[in-house]
Amino acid sequence: MFMSLIRERRSIRKYDSRPVEKEKIDLIIEAALRSPSSRSLNPWQFIVVTDTEILKKLADSKEHGSEFIGGAALGIAVIADPERCDVWIEDCSIASIFIQLAAHSLGLGSCWIQIRKRMRSENEASEAYVKNLLGIPENLVVESLMAIGYPLENKKGHAEKNLQMEKIHWNSFGGHK
Repeated sequence: MFMSLIRERRSIRKYDSRPVEKEKIDLIIEAALRSPSSRSLNPWQFIVVTDTEILKKLADSKEHGSEFIGGAALGIAVIADPERCDVWIEDCSIASIFIQLAAHSLGLGSCWIQIRKRMRSENEASEAYVKNLLGIPENLVVESLMAIGYPLENKKGHAEKNLQMEKIHWNSFGGHK
């Protein structure tokens, strides 16, 4: 079941306007909260956004690559307390993929929007914009936004022949099977 899930999942950037049911949102949140975390420190927190006006404003989070969240029915900001754990980036990344896999398993599409170290404009960081818009305390950081909704595009999974097997090494770099 897991292998078919990862074989089929693709980033989706076009969404139907219908809302995501509360039961599905609850399952996605549960998946995020169950994601592995170094030393079980769980430095992540999540802001669930269903307000269409806020989603439209989040679409302006970056110069390029965030506009599609404005058409999503659901957004999740993945944020963290960097003082809580030295590997908060990794923990947030793991939680983000749990969110994406849970969404896909529920018949939803999703796409990651990188916020950390991205710019909204020449003079404004994406993180500052998102923190201001969502009222995120100064001591917390924003890793990413997850756009989620019913897909309007049907993408097939990546073909096995396109997997980059040359990037697999056995026992040492350059080692063969």
